Order: sequence, then structure tokens, then C-alpha cells
Amino acid sequence: MSFREKPSPGRLLLDDTVPLTAVIEASQNLQSHTVCGISLPLPPKKLIGNMDREFIAERQRGLQAFLDSITQHPLLSSSLMVKKFLDPNNYSANYTEIALQQVSMFFRSDLKWEVLEPLKDNGWRIRKKYFLIKNKEQPKERYLLSWVDLGPDKFLSDKDLQSAMKLLTSLSVRVTSESSALLIRPFSERGSLRDHICKVKPRESYLKKYCNPKKSQGLQLQDVKLYGRQILEGLKLLHDGGVFFGHLHASNVIVDDGVCRLADVENGVLGVPSALRPAFTQLRKINTTESIDVFCFGRLLYEMVYGRPPDAVPVDQYPDDPDAAVVSVLQSILSTEACKSGMPSVSQLIRTPLFGDVQLQHSEKLQIKVPSRLREALRTAKESLERRLQEEQRMIHQHRRLTRAQSHHGSEGERKKRKSLARKKSRQSAYENEEDVSVRNNNNSGGSRPS
Repeated sequence: MSFREKPSPGRLLLDDTVPLTAVIEASQNLQSHTVCGISLPLPPKKLIGNMDREFIAERQRGLQAFLDSITQHPLLSSSLMVKKFLDPNNYSANYTEIALQQVSMFFRSDLKWEVLEPLKDNGWRIRKKYFLIKNKEQPKERYLLSWVDLGPDKFLSDKDLQSAMKLLTSLSVRVTSESSALLIRPFSERGSLRDHICKVKPRESYLKKYCNPKKSQGLQLQDVKLYGRQILEGLKLLHDGGVFFGHLHASNVIVDDGVCRLADVENGVLGVPSALRPAFTQLRKINTTESIDVFCFGRLLYEMVYGRPPDAVPVDQYPDDPDAAVVSVLQSILSTEACKSGMPSVSQLIRTPLFGDVQLQHSEKLQIKVPSRLREALRTAKESLERRLQEEQRMIHQHRRLTRAQSHHGSEGERKKRKSLARKKSRQSAYENEEDVSVRNNNNSGGSRPS
């Protein structure tokens, strides 16, 4: 498909953040692994008894545990290799080849750009590819080109999307079509905030960098306060301008000489799903774009303090007893109570003791000037995005209630109760039948007496 070609009417927009699962339901011996009459023996795991039912069941449980460990890992489960294995019908395309075709067409129309190298596995998104490029007029400067498919939360019209992209001044080039977008921004040699926390090289594979970092370490308190305040100011700027984000995490924060910049802000209007969507869809109080950003900030703050994101949310216990002001903010966002009753706003977080006394170098009030027509289009798109989120949360909540009910109904205690109740009903029915027979017999005997 050419870069400006219209997508086919039946094109399916997949949410790649939806986790896939694998369940081994049964095992079957198919002619000793024979397919098409050719013997393909597998190396035995046990010389004697490797076809015993108990041994097969044990191997099945071990394989299920192995699959669960992959599908429940946030990075591994979203990788293309796992998606291809579990869902080959929807993940069979060569996304790198598709991206190269689109990028080549762009370079033929704008000859001042030159590709230096593709950046393989630079990010977790399956439908987003990165290239290191340069401007021939500025050969020493390096730029990052990214190509990305539009996502299922893209609710702006094509015209409004192009207008919204012009608001993002951090982009050197922004080209959108009806199915994808091509973006060029300055390349940060120092990497992201997560690269700083994990102490890794920015150009390494994201799986190698982030799956199990060996040297990750939390930031100093003064850096936590400064970076946190800068990030909150960036979120407030977006919210005041009516621009929704929803993609805040440590890899989308660029740090350069003590100054934080939000990256990939365009993801919101492009409609691509958030990396944390599987987490906040479980929490029904996180049902607006503003609350999503606050939730993401809470997870990011935890990562800045402890050197790793929380294993799960809610979080009610905090190791190593950090600064009381830090704990207070974390509890206001990540605690069980916060997840049930609601979270603070960005403005409220800025006024907390943790961030309220931070002095910013550039204290002038920034503002995104959004035309009234575009602001209305952004508001409508925001409402559509929130409705989709709330509907998904409702379905998850209903499924969870049904699962709990089925589990309770099938528990050993419930089965015993049902058996006991059935026996009582059976005895009661038998007793009532005996009474009926006795009454009928008495009536019959009374009716046969001579008068």
C-alpha cells in the first residue's frame, strides 16, 4: 500500500496492547508425531515411561507455566515473536518491509533527507519502526524518523489530525495519511529517562535493555522533584490546550542537561493504544484522559524513586521507606483507596509539598494556542476515546463478576451445600409423599365403612 493510498474498507485496527493467552487444554498422541507418513521423533525427556499419563500431565503443567510466564510479562507478551506464535493470522505481515516502502516514497518526494541506518527493536510497538537519518543540508545533525500505523483510538478527521499535528513544535516533519503517519524529530544521543534509570545504551534492543536490567537504580530526591515537576507542567500544558496524551512512561521522557521533554505526544491524536492500557482498563475510576495521565505519572514517579515500575497496581506497601512527601503522592495515586475513590488532578499534584517548592528555570507561563474549531474536534475525539475505554472497562467488570460467580458456584464448599440441600429436598419430598399416601389410605378406609 502506498503511503497516500486509502486503507481498504475492511481494514481491521487491532489494539496490540490486548494481552494474548495460551492454555493447554489436552494432550493427544498422534501416531508418535507422524505427519504425512514421515517419522519425526522428538528427543525423549525420559527414557522409560515418557508416555505415562502422569508424566505427560507433569510436562503439560510445566509447559503451561512456561507459557503463562511469557504471556503475563508486559514486554515479552507485546513482542512480535510472541504475537506471531499465538495469533499468526493477525500478525503475519512484515512490518519492517511495509515501513521501508512508505519511508522510501517520502524520501523520493523530499530529497534533502538520507537514511543512515534502521534502528531495529528500538521500541515495543509492533506497528512502529524507527530510522536514524540526517539532513543533507546539516550533515552533522542526527534525526529520528518514525513510521507508525494509526490506531483504534483515532477519532479525528484527517483534516483535523493534520491541524493537530502542527501544534507539536518538537517535530521537524509531520506527514499523515489515512492509515499511517511519518514523523521526524531531533535524535537524543543520551536516550530516555528509562535509559538513565536502567543505565543502558540507548541504541540497544528494548528487550535487552528493559526486560531484566542489572544496574537500574532510583534517582536522587532532588532529581525526582525536578523531573516530576517538569513532567507535571508538561501535562498541564497539554490539558489546558485540550490535547490528550495517555502515553506517559519513562521511555517517553527525554532528559537533556536537567531538562525533561515529553516524547511521542502525538500518540494520543494518532489513536495508538497506550502501553499501560491493560493496567488502567482494570480500574473503573480511571475513565478520563486526565486520570489516565495522572495514573501514568504515579507509575513513573514510582519508577524514578525505586528504579523499576511497580509490579502491579494498587500499591499499598512501599519498600525502603522513602521521603514522606514521596509516599504521600504515591499513595494519592497508586493506593487501593485512590484506585477506588479517584485520583488528584495535575494541578493538585503540582501544589503538593513534593513539587510545590521546585524552582523552574523557565517560569514564564506557556500556552498551546488551539483554534476554536480544532479545540471542539479534540473535545469530541476525547469523548469518543473515553467512551471506548469505559465500555471496555464495563465488559471487563462484567466478565470478572461472572468468573467469580462461576468459581464460587464450582467450589468444593458450594458443591457440598448443593448436595446437602438436594438431600434435604429429597427427604422432604419423600416425607410429603408418605403423608399423602397415608391420608389417601385413611380416606379410603373411612369411605368403605357401612353407615
